[in-house]
Amino acid sequence: MEELATAPVPAAEDRPRGPALSPSRAGDFMTCPLLYRFRVIDKLPEPPSPAAARGTLVHAVLERLFDHPRAERTPDAAHALVQPEWEKLAAAEPELTTLFAGPDELQTWLKEAAAAVDSYFQLEDPRRLEPADRELYVEAALESGLRLRGYIDRLDIAPAGEIRVVDYKTGKAPPPDFEARALFQMKFYALVLWRARGTIPRLLQLMYLGDGQVVRYAPDEADLRATERKVLALWAAIERAREAGDWRPRPGRLCDWCAHKALCPEFGGTPPPLPAPAELDAAIAATEDAVTGENA
Repeated sequence: MEELATAPVPAAEDRPRGPALSPSRAGDFMTCPLLYRFRVIDKLPEPPSPAAARGTLVHAVLERLFDHPRAERTPDAAHALVQPEWEKLAAAEPELTTLFAGPDELQTWLKEAAAAVDSYFQLEDPRRLEPADRELYVEAALESGLRLRGYIDRLDIAPAGEIRVVDYKTGKAPPPDFEARALFQMKFYALVLWRARGTIPRLLQLMYLGDGQVVRYAPDEADLRATERKVLALWAAIERAREAGDWRPRPGRLCDWCAHKALCPEFGGTPPPLPAPAELDAAIAATEDAVTGENA
């Protein structure tokens, strides 16, 4: 089997041009085409949230934990990473410091992040693991020309060659009605690996640190072919919306948490004018999967 070695993430200018889709942006379109437009085409800024920032911090701590020798991957070692990783995050994104009214509120938030890390240790022992890759950038082109890409939290390869795709979530496991959407992200990654490497992952594993639950799924070729058909249908719907200039909202339970509610026609708002066609096409082609976008 071809080795899945970590490859450097290519710079944006070095990546192939053309239509591209990531699991987070596919999820946006499934949730609400107008949300997809706001994020991908209009590139509207969104205020940071404590939950998203906590997810980013916990992911960074768990990634760095595996830099330690096996015997040193302990809860104490992980706790010792929380403060320095927060300082790195705050230095890179100074606006995150505005989330907290003062030092006490920040310390409470850091304790919540540490609790999520503690939850991880209840689910597995990192001293028994040696991940093949962490925060792995993956990309594959389908026969249609559509490129799929994203970031995988962790990739494990067993001695016999079986691949396990692992994703950390700092929230709680979704109810059954929403579990299929969470698994879609994992099947998307499995599809990319299959098309890029020719190997179907043996197991997809979602680890919910908010309530200590683990969701596991073993995909097969039929699953991934069905996922590919779904992805292609989604892309066809995005193309139709682009050609018609019709990015209609899809009201739902998540509207109350949308950062762009004031611009949504469903709530009396007016979206900004669409950019020129060339700019619109370039924005869609440049679709990226931000690491922080998947972390909560």
